[in-house]
Amino acid sequence: MSVAFPPSDPAVPRSLVPMSVLDRLTPLHVALTAEGRISGLGLTLRRLIGGDAAAAGSIAGLPFDTGFTLRRPADLALLALGGPVELTLRDDPRHPMRGLALPLPGGALFLALAFVDLPAAVRDLDLTEADFGPTDHTVDLLWLIEANAAVSGELRSLNRRLQGAQAMAQEQALTDPLTGLRNRRALEGALADHCAGAEGFALLQLDLDRFKQVNDTLGHAAGDHVLIEVARVLTQETRAGDTLARLGGDEFVVLLSGMADATRAMQVADRITRRLSRPIPFEGQACRIGASGGLILAPARAFPAPEAILRQADAALYAAKRAGRGRTVAQDWQA
Repeated sequence: MSVAFPPSDPAVPRSLVPMSVLDRLTPLHVALTAEGRISGLGLTLRRLIGGDAAAAGSIAGLPFDTGFTLRRPADLALLALGGPVELTLRDDPRHPMRGLALPLPGGALFLALAFVDLPAAVRDLDLTEADFGPTDHTVDLLWLIEANAAVSGELRSLNRRLQGAQAMAQEQALTDPLTGLRNRRALEGALADHCAGAEGFALLQLDLDRFKQVNDTLGHAAGDHVLIEVARVLTQETRAGDTLARLGGDEFVVLLSGMADATRAMQVADRITRRLSRPIPFEGQACRIGASGGLILAPARAFPAPEAILRQADAALYAAKRAGRGRTVAQDWQA
């Protein structure tokens, strides 16, 4: 099969260009007669338009707009002058092509084309290396795009891992490793936020009674087990938005957000002390502890200083211990 381009001068012999050569050199080409009819299609365009040789052959001799929609220039008359051209497949306009219209003898035209968005065309149209000419750097470009996508994907994955590691490190820096509660640093931050806000809150400072006896008689493993159990009790007896912290040793703090009502706050403190007065089993032994608490109520817009409210809670805690342990002493915030 070949494409014939009529000469402009009868003295010039007809030029026959084998289709196999054109397919090899320019798989994305369109040959048009002087009347604007399709006289030839590149291998890739034949596949995209017809799908097989019979269907491709059936379009030969048909008007240009049978297979294509011209975007630029406005019509075939201007296209015959040559120059830049932009078009799409009539039945699949997703992937526009740009190229150059080359006038040939006798008014024929040869359109050399390329896809505007090459990666999208390769992806959507299942293009391969065979769909491009041997001198076309498209394949090299595709390799570069693929390599860049792979590197970009790996960098995004690395960035997500780094962000995850950073978040984990920040979380570990604010967490007590034994109990999983907040540590002193985290409590200080949460308390500073509460003190600066206009909403009232309550702060309960707890100290375990007879904890030293558990460590001395049953060992530190039993002591660690008791601390973990205390953390579990605090979690169960408070709300998700409350801040629970272990300050070290057997000292705990419960920061009750938005709870400046003395009755409600004391109910929480009483539930905790009752739960912690129950024996905690450990390897067949009963660990008997208790808890004393100091509860400070900060009303709305009190704006206490964090250090001052911790000192007052500590004083209330020791008042509870002096009163016989296993109880909570509540006080209103005193500026």
